[in-house]
Formats: sequence, C-alpha cells, structure tokens
Amino acid sequence: MSIEQQPSLPPVLRPANPPRRELSELASRFARAVRGDLDGVAVTGITLATADLRAGEAFVAIQGVNRHGAEFAQTAADKGAVAIITDEAGADVAASTGLPIVVVDDPRGVLGALSAWVYGTGADDPLPLLFGTTGTNGKTSVSHLLAGVLEQLGVVTGLSSTAERHIAGEVIVSRLTTPEASEMHALLALMRERDVEAVAVEVSAQALSRHRVDGIVFDVAGFTNLSHDHLDDYADMEEYFEAKLPLFQPDRARRGVVCLDSPAGAHVVERAGIPVVTVGTPAIAVDPDAAARADWVVSIDDERATGTTFTLSGPAGALTTTVPVIGPHMAANAGLAIVMLLEGGYAWERIVAALTRDGGIKASLPGRTQLVSGDTGPAVFVDFGHSPDAFEKTLAAVRRVTPGRVLMLFGADGDRDTTKRFDMARTAVEGSDILVITDHHPRFEDPDAIRATLVEGARRARPDAEIYEFSPPERAIVEAVALVGEGDAILWAGPGHQDYRDIRGVRTPYSARELARRALKAAGWPVPDSRWPVPYADED
Repeated sequence: MSIEQQPSLPPVLRPANPPRRELSELASRFARAVRGDLDGVAVTGITLATADLRAGEAFVAIQGVNRHGAEFAQTAADKGAVAIITDEAGADVAASTGLPIVVVDDPRGVLGALSAWVYGTGADDPLPLLFGTTGTNGKTSVSHLLAGVLEQLGVVTGLSSTAERHIAGEVIVSRLTTPEASEMHALLALMRERDVEAVAVEVSAQALSRHRVDGIVFDVAGFTNLSHDHLDDYADMEEYFEAKLPLFQPDRARRGVVCLDSPAGAHVVERAGIPVVTVGTPAIAVDPDAAARADWVVSIDDERATGTTFTLSGPAGALTTTVPVIGPHMAANAGLAIVMLLEGGYAWERIVAALTRDGGIKASLPGRTQLVSGDTGPAVFVDFGHSPDAFEKTLAAVRRVTPGRVLMLFGADGDRDTTKRFDMARTAVEGSDILVITDHHPRFEDPDAIRATLVEGARRARPDAEIYEFSPPERAIVEAVALVGEGDAILWAGPGHQDYRDIRGVRTPYSARELARRALKAAGWPVPDSRWPVPYADED
C-alpha cells in the first residue's frame, strides 16, 4: 500500500475577534519578574506551540522532557509573537529575541489562569453551560450523547472529545482527548462568539494532572467508571483514581453526577466536595445492589445490533428510550448523560418530549461499537475500546446480538501501559470464539514483540482457543472476514474513529472502518455506501 502523506494535524481554533489584553496588566497579575519594555504591547492570544502561533500572541515556553520551549523563542518571534512567558531558565534562553519576557515560577501551572484571563473565559465570565465527563471508559460516549440530546432539545451545542470538536454545527477532528489549557480556553471563547449555549467536554485524568482544564469551572461534572488503564502515566490504580477526584471539587465543578457501576463511584461520592446525584445500571454493575440504590436506575429492556432500549427511573419519573449503539454499558452512558442534563437545569418534561418525538436518542458516536457492515453477512463493529474492562463489556454486548460466532480482532498500543496487555488478551480470548491478534499503534516499540505478548497472554488463558496472528492490520481484517460468515460478528477493537496509525512517530493514513468495508466487499458481502473519506492511497 502506497502512502501519499501523513494526515495533517487538525487546526487549533481561535475566536475570530479575540480580546486585546495589555501585556503590562498580564504581568501585574501573573509575573514574578519582567524583562524588557511591556508598555504599549497588546496580547490577542496565547499558545504553547510555535506551529500554532499567530501574530499578536504570547508564546509560553515550558520545560519539556528533553528540551526547554524557550529554545523555540526565536521561531515564535519570527512568526509574530509579541511576548514570551516562561520561567527564569527560559528567560535566559529567550533573551536574545529582544521580545518582552514575563517570568513566572511555573508556566504550565499558571497556563490555565493565564488563558482564562486572556480570552475572558474564567469562572466569573459569561460562558455556555459546561458539562465535563471523566472516567476510564465511556467518557467519549457520554460527551457525544450529551451533545446529541442537547441538539434534539434545540440547543446550540459545542463538544470537545477524543474524536471530534463541534462548534455550533461545525465538526473538526480532535488532537488530544482534552486540549491544552490555551487551546481549551480559545475554543470556549470561539464557542461563545458563535452563540453556543451548552458544551460537553471529555476530561481525561491526564488533563487534570497536566493543568489542561485549569481555569474552567464546569456546571456539571460526570463520572463513568474506573478500571485498569494508564498505568504508564500513574504509579498505580490509587494514584490514577486520585488524579480524577479534583473534578468533583468546588474549584472545578458546581454539581456532579456519579455512576455507581464500578466500586470507584462510591468513593467519588464520599470524597466529592460538591453536591452529587448517583445513577446505576444493576445489569452490569460490580455491585448490583449498590447500583439499584442509586438516585437514578437504568434498566435494560431490549438489545439489538442497531441499538439498546432502556428505562431510566428516578425522582422525576420514568423514561423508556433507545440509544443507537449496542450494549448495556451504552445505556448506562446514556442514563448518565440524561441525568447530567437534568442537573444542568434542563427540564425532565422537555427531555422526555424530545426523545419521544424523535423515537430515541439521535447521537453520532464515531468509532464507538460502530456497525460498518450491511444487512447480510457477518456484522462488523469497529470500536475504540483499548482496556480489559472495555473489551469485556463490548464483547458481551456483541455476543448478545449475535446468533453465530464472535471473532475478536485487536492489537495493543506501543509505548503505553504495558501492564494491561495480558489482561486485554485474556479478556479478548475468554469473550470470543475466534481471536485474531494484529498491530495497532506500535510507535517506537517492536510490533512483533507486542503481538507475541498478546498471543502468550491469550494462550495462557485458553490453551485450546482458536487464535491467529496476522500483520499488518490491512491483512488481518481480510483474514478475519474469511473466518466468519452469515450470522457471525467481528469486533475490531482499538482503532475506532482514528484515521492514522502511529509508526515510529509517523502518522500513517489508515481507517479501520474503510478497511473493514473493503474486506467485506472483496469477500462478496454487500456494504452500505461509504460515509467516510478514504484517508490513504489505494494499493499499487
């Protein structure tokens, strides 16, 4: 397969008419020291990256793992930066630019407050209603479900998730799960400029640890669950849990909605410094009795390949509706989203009327158990799940809507949490009839070694299982389709919505959704018209 080019990174969004802030006032609020003449200098934005810098903005230079951002100060100056904001070490490096320098002790730590002041997006500024969702799995789905229901209510909506950014109907592919603080505040300023009324934001643990949502106070914070993931960033599960807790304190959110389906939910309720409401789904909860005692309870009524019907019951009444993806875990996500909207001030009667009128929730969840096959032949679902818990829940959901065999196709991230690989393989092989192991994002790891670890983990769990190993994934999906037939299903976990693979630092164009459709078509199965652009060149 020939590759024409790397997918370009999505743009960093800015308000069309940014406010002009006096650099001298910025310094009076945040500086420990200043170098150069600040008088008469106006700042119209703020950024960490010279690639995104626009003339008139301030460049924030931060000490990185290997290099100090101040080494790029001259590039920033050449692109029109009007000032440098950095620490003492960075100020020494950036002095040769001749730009005024604002010296702060911790540039990253103050970035959120700086950005909020520059863009006028702090807690006391007029902003859209803000919904923030955290958790290991489901936070992207909840964010998209929030946006979908808000649109059904007729609300001008914004969204920031792992998959996409939405601004009043405009859709842009995302870079990070949660943008850097400077980008996040610029995005909020743009949304306000476009009269967005409510915004759903996916908030990762890393976003909280790395100050990406500093300066933002959410009107409602939601918690989905906690399971094994991200131990490349955190020492253990306790540290990972502690990283999420700040979202439920008064300086981060005004109200909270907590799912009790994982044990961590009860701990969030105990530790929260804000009023919280609970929701539970006994059918999938680790402790069904605790979930059944939640303020709001999700009951599963029907499961089909095209959606899951559930009833949400609580103090305001009962609502039976359908979420357009499979699995009780998706119904749990939808229940959490609806209760978050209630806590945000949207009337129960208004939500019920909209969902009843539309015959269910009308949300697009890119790469979340996304059915990409046609009406006949094997069902093929492409999913972003990349943790043992996500595998277990999604495989179980696929099993319940599949009359035949279930084939699991997956790979593991390179240069990420290696401690979960055996558990991923174990869960995959225990939940499927056929297992196909392939590559995902190898990054700078040896993909052969990653696959070998996954194969070993799967064979330890089920020595007699039907296990295959194919590389690259372009071949793996073709082989997987050849192994199944009418009434069977394939769950391809990992790639989800992404349009690239990270191979030795290069973003190689790639779409699992389009590859799956091509494999089905080549095998003679009908497929629906493509809804996605082909992000790579055809084979030579």
